Amino acid sequence: MLELVKSGGWLMLPILLCSVMAFAIAIERLWTLRPGRIAPKYLVATVWQLVQKNALTAEKLTDIRGSSALGQILVSGLNNSRNGREIMKESIEEAASKVIHELERFLNPLGTIAAIAPLLGLLGTVVGMIKVFGEIMIQGTGNANVLAGGISEALITTAAGLSVAIPALVMHRYFIRRVESLVVEMEQEAVKLVEVIHGDREVDFERVKL
Repeated sequence: MLELVKSGGWLMLPILLCSVMAFAIAIERLWTLRPGRIAPKYLVATVWQLVQKNALTAEKLTDIRGSSALGQILVSGLNNSRNGREIMKESIEEAASKVIHELERFLNPLGTIAAIAPLLGLLGTVVGMIKVFGEIMIQGTGNANVLAGGISEALITTAAGLSVAIPALVMHRYFIRRVESLVVEMEQEAVKLVEVIHGDREVDFERVKL
């Protein structure tokens, strides 16, 4: 493995750096974007039961806010629920925009890695081929071993770049889809809270799910 890295030339270093960054981002996002961590089940039911019991204290609100991303959105709406339905919805939307920004954290760098890794590999191949043609000018085409070795060395960076880019692209698409799904779920639950708070809807809390 070390010999492959050495034979690929200096451009293998940024490719390896991209691979480390992509792996780190993937692990962090897999941990952070767990559905149970972002939108816990039955959170709306729990909040509404506290409201009905008049037990929604400042401490409870702080706990709910810190428990999950959905909790942040719901608490923002609850803090403005007395100002009317529209104000409550606007406060929820403002909180949701901040939450979505956090959910999408590191996804742009991951997409950038997926885009530039194959380009770095291609650049390494071009540089390697330039070296090969330089050897041809010096030694001619009689030494087939030198030419084969040079071409092989030139192609290593392309293979390395693609090896990094393909899984990075797959993970980027996967995380984008997961964020979209979580946003839809949180939006549905926030709407439920607004409707039950303002008496527009009755919800069977045993069936409230995220």
